[in-house]
Amino acid sequence: MISVNKIFFLIVLSSFWFINVLAQTTFESQFNYAEKLYDEENYFDAVTEFKRLLYFDKSESYDYRANMFIGLSYKQGGKFSEALQFLSLARFHSESDKEFFNSSIEIIKVNILRRTTGRAFALLDTLANDNRFINKSEEINYWRGWAFIFSDDWQKAASTFSKYKSDEQLVELCDSVTNELYNTQLAKYLSLIPGAGQFYTGEYISGLISIGWSVLWGYLTIEAFIEDRILDGVLIGSMLWWRFYSGNIQNAEKFALEKNLEITNSALNYLQHKFAGEKP
Repeated sequence: MISVNKIFFLIVLSSFWFINVLAQTTFESQFNYAEKLYDEENYFDAVTEFKRLLYFDKSESYDYRANMFIGLSYKQGGKFSEALQFLSLARFHSESDKEFFNSSIEIIKVNILRRTTGRAFALLDTLANDNRFINKSEEINYWRGWAFIFSDDWQKAASTFSKYKSDEQLVELCDSVTNELYNTQLAKYLSLIPGAGQFYTGEYISGLISIGWSVLWGYLTIEAFIEDRILDGVLIGSMLWWRFYSGNIQNAEKFALEKNLEITNSALNYLQHKFAGEKP
């Protein structure tokens, strides 16, 4: 016959088993509910539910997936520092090469978006040099191209994307931006001839004004010296002519920078709203 102690032991064991199964079922339901909130773009509530799951689940079964979703939710809300914190936790709890790689890529994408591209390049290099991810070179290179875009190096971005035929649209866009950008140093050097820098950037009215003022004050300075009005010549030359001449050089550089900002913002706006491929 089965002793009372054995019966008690079986009852206790069964109870622990039942409680564990019930807990796992509850945690799975909690995870599914939180994931549903994320899919519905209800990111704030999703973060709350995933954090609640992590707090009560002592088995650590959901540490990778829950932290990933929390990090992605913060990313969608533009909270990049918080996103990096939880994506890093997800990577720490990764249990396979696939999970480690995917969480690393998400960390890289957040660094790209917040323009800490130096960190993004360092992480990309780490993945590229890891023998586990030799077959992931195309994806690594793809995000390297995006990192170049957000570091305003469109020429290197085009060169990076051109290594893969699937990225021809991005190559064409980056080449187009590179060709449209103004050379700020050239604008400054051209402005040694008053107005030339402004003409280069398409600011014709400003260029004509620079020519007019420079010629006027230059003429008055020379005339003052010819008529032996030395003090007038020095004052006009140093205070008026030189002011407009140096201002003309500064304006040319400023116009080039402003034009370049318009060009790059237009390209980024296109990528954000009209580009159909994968984005950071």
